[in-house]
Amino acid sequence: MIFLTRFDGTEVVVNSDLILTVEKTPDTVVTLTTGDRIMVKEPIEEVVERAAAYRHRVLQGPGVRADQQDIAASLGAASGPIVASGARKDS
Repeated sequence: MIFLTRFDGTEVVVNSDLILTVEKTPDTVVTLTTGDRIMVKEPIEEVVERAAAYRHRVLQGPGVRADQQDIAASLGAASGPIVASGARKDS
């Protein structure tokens, strides 16, 4: 799922798996496999970058955080030392 902004300023969350095409006409128009078309403020390159980044996170598997703030929060909440394999060492 990626966040995009409509021209009226509202945010819309799009399932990037449903994106069929992204066109520059001169505005950016996202066409979904459902036939719906969404006109967004983001340039075509940004839509492609967000969709690719989302796909990358999905393919990384569970436990991958979206950003550094989430990673820092999870590390601060962890109890006990973490060994190199990523498993917690029992005390």
